Amino acid sequence: MLPKPKVHKMLGAAMIIAALVLPSSCKLLQSDNGKIGESLKQPERLEHARASGDDGQLVIGLSIDTLEEERWVKDRDLFKVAIEELGAKVDVRAANGDDAKQIAQAESMISSGVDVLVVVPHNAEACAAIVAKAHQAGIKVISYDRLILDSDVDLYISFDNEKAGELQAEAIVKQVPKGNYVLIEGADTDNNAHMFKQGQMNIIKPLVDKGDIKIVYDQFTKEWIPSNARANMEVALRANQGHIDAVIAANDGTAGGVIGALADHALAGKIPVSGQDAELAAAQRIVEGTQTMTVYKPIPKLAEAAAELAVKMAKGEEVITDRKVFNKKIDVPAILLEPIAVDSNNMEETIIADGFHKKSDIYRNVK
Repeated sequence: MLPKPKVHKMLGAAMIIAALVLPSSCKLLQSDNGKIGESLKQPERLEHARASGDDGQLVIGLSIDTLEEERWVKDRDLFKVAIEELGAKVDVRAANGDDAKQIAQAESMISSGVDVLVVVPHNAEACAAIVAKAHQAGIKVISYDRLILDSDVDLYISFDNEKAGELQAEAIVKQVPKGNYVLIEGADTDNNAHMFKQGQMNIIKPLVDKGDIKIVYDQFTKEWIPSNARANMEVALRANQGHIDAVIAANDGTAGGVIGALADHALAGKIPVSGQDAELAAAQRIVEGTQTMTVYKPIPKLAEAAAELAVKMAKGEEVITDRKVFNKKIDVPAILLEPIAVDSNNMEETIIADGFHKKSDIYRNVK
């Protein structure tokens, strides 16, 4: 087992910039109170077989939960481009929701000798086995967007997921300050889903306690599958005889399932529905009036930051963080980027301005 990274205080913002050469996200490495974050010192690597042979080129492994969702295809493509621009290679394996397959794929990359392993876990707890096996081989692990629980994972990079949940709830409460609420959450096995819900409850619990909001249905969505979200929404509608005033859906896939169920009851566009990930279908629904908002997480910044960090760690260089997130075992050094609430009023200056989706595609069905 590798020794745990040494942590020490840095003395100046200039050292942050030098440690993480990423202008678009350097500002995120300084906390709100202006204090400098902690330094993640890389221990000496153990020897292991090189995945790239003898050419000396670094190889970064990317173990990704699924490529069956638009969002993760974007992450993979952006991460791959960023890694290659940094002069390294990337080995990508997708498990498509199969825990055993993800662990086996990761073991294969570890055996081949990747220099750093980046993991988007399907099951936050099951992937702890990947971290343990990687560390046995002297390979450091970055938890990408989703936190790996109960492990000694070396670094977590994501968006502020609790904040994302707050943005969802704030948008819906603004539309419906009082009434019957339905919560259609993400997968119970995904730690992010619990963080989104915590953020939502930060906003709505005081209103629940006050009696203004009543949560009439609250359910996680198995595997984040839209059809499961749709089935949950059907149950909610039947259980409440259609008397529902607002829906907080954890992401755009679940929002699509919810809106499909609402459409079956001629309620689409009449009940506010939140979302997340700024998928094209969600952006279209927003301008068409059936979805209230989405949470835009500028994925290029996340993928580019993760690539930069992975290569730095592979070289044994310092990584600076100013946050820590507890994963049920340790306080994991973390870099959290800011999410952005998007509705029909700021679609132009966010998603479209960033080139995330084309305006012509978003407004395709709007005349």
